Amino acid sequence: MKKVLGLLFVLFSVSTGFAQQQTYCNPINLDYGYTPFPSFVEWGKHRATADPVIVNYKGDYYLFSTNQWGYWHSSDMLNWKFNERKFLRPWNKTLDELCAPGVGVVGDTMVVFGSTYTKNFTLWGSTDPKNNKWFPLVDSLEIGGWDPAFFTDDDGRFYMYNGSSNTFPVYGVELDRKTFKPIGTRTPMYLLQDWRFGWQRFGEHMDNTFLDPFIEGAWMTKHNGKYYFQYGAPGTEFSGYADGVVVGNKPLFDGAQTTPQSDPLSFKPGGFSRGAGHGATFQDNQQNYWHVSTSIICVKNTWERRIGIWPSGFDKDDVMWCNTAFGDYPLYLPAARKPDGPAGPGWMLVNYKKPVTVSSTLAGFNANNAVDENIKTYWSAKTANNGEWIQTDLGNVSTVNAIQINYADQDAEFMGKQTNIYHQYKLLYSLDGKKWSTLSDKSQNKTDVPHDYIELSKPVQARFIKMVNIHMPTGKFAISGLRVFGNGNGEKPEAVKNLIVLRTEKDKRSAYIKWQPVDNAFAYNLYYGTAPDKLYNCIMIHDFNEYWFKAMDSQKTYYFTIEAINENGVSAKTPIKKVE
Repeated sequence: MKKVLGLLFVLFSVSTGFAQQQTYCNPINLDYGYTPFPSFVEWGKHRATADPVIVNYKGDYYLFSTNQWGYWHSSDMLNWKFNERKFLRPWNKTLDELCAPGVGVVGDTMVVFGSTYTKNFTLWGSTDPKNNKWFPLVDSLEIGGWDPAFFTDDDGRFYMYNGSSNTFPVYGVELDRKTFKPIGTRTPMYLLQDWRFGWQRFGEHMDNTFLDPFIEGAWMTKHNGKYYFQYGAPGTEFSGYADGVVVGNKPLFDGAQTTPQSDPLSFKPGGFSRGAGHGATFQDNQQNYWHVSTSIICVKNTWERRIGIWPSGFDKDDVMWCNTAFGDYPLYLPAARKPDGPAGPGWMLVNYKKPVTVSSTLAGFNANNAVDENIKTYWSAKTANNGEWIQTDLGNVSTVNAIQINYADQDAEFMGKQTNIYHQYKLLYSLDGKKWSTLSDKSQNKTDVPHDYIELSKPVQARFIKMVNIHMPTGKFAISGLRVFGNGNGEKPEAVKNLIVLRTEKDKRSAYIKWQPVDNAFAYNLYYGTAPDKLYNCIMIHDFNEYWFKAMDSQKTYYFTIEAINENGVSAKTPIKKVE
């Protein structure tokens, strides 16, 4: 009977033209809570979370992150349902409700634990997290630990990792599966080597000028009998926040043979949404790997952050990789991802710095901030009234496949998690700016969609896209990114010429990179790695034809290539350049 129903559904889908959504866009569209801390809102109330963990439990994805007063679950990694839940007990005297939570699976039980330096946090368990049913496994997990992470090995042995410091390493310890007491003492896993690995240096410009770098955010993945220990560095407030990886031959590295991978596993210092640190690696139901991490805003407070998810995996040589190239453009969901295929459909951003008109403007929050590919800047209307609008001119008639709407928090009024707020709006499109048709009608929407993403079932041809506000949950109608994806129906950029990489002998972690500008390109993707067939890291650079690159392993030879980007596509990559 199920097979018959499935066949009927497929036939119905084909006959009606219905198409299931195949893509998502970072930062992911969660109903992020607002910061609950009074001391964090002196510059404005705002949404905030970080330090995400996703685990695949019984075929569903469960997402936990900092101070959300609950967690999300999803069957498809697109539609996330929030389960409201506070895990602290009456005797826990802290405002942090599961800061940087540790989540794992032991047998048939999901376990959850929050960051703490005390000895009285509860270790929670559930065999039915979808229905929010939890029980204490241990009333007080005395070992405690900040930024905890759990790992169950193939032999059933259970481990905990933790640490967040710019002085001490991250540690690991085995726990008894019945009592959850430590077996032995914590052993050091890894301490940063910023004298060697340039990307580990603290600061927006990787200069270590005012603090030493932090290591935090542990995670462990096992593949082909090897243990891939992941860690976040050098600081959560920077574009270069990344997750590194050290490979070992056993789950605790005390006395183990270990090899740090020279470059970060997840690294996204450029583009609209930046940062890819303090995260976790998980597998979907097709056994493909993914990596979820923290991305930054950090305008109203240092801890104003979001979440991104990227394809990940291991190559034929067991090198672990994460693909953040075009990492805030549309990417394929698990159901549409092919193991050896592209990460996304190749839809381009078609309205970068194109003309924008608006209904009103508040102070210095100018209209073109909504199309400058910088999540830190935004346009704000003077009010949140029904009828405020923003219109982007694509420059010429273009193919439109998807739109991402990123709301900004201007004069927000909330603190803490809100579960009954919503956004309402309409999207219109036009060929001439006079005759308008409806692209998407969210006038009856009752959900909170701070980073809404609309994939069209069929592309449309349009010159103008207009968003009309109907209802805001709080504050003004403000947009940090009205991002239109598709194709500009014009010529792709020519290939870049004369890529120059000047690696200094004074500090081989750093190089000055320059190239001949391409007239019709608005951005470039710079790929690099320590082998010509392993250029896994990518930096998107807008507007400029130069980059100060400070992320290298001082002891390795490097390889570079670059491609040009515009609204019509991507150029061919340059020949790979070897740099000693």
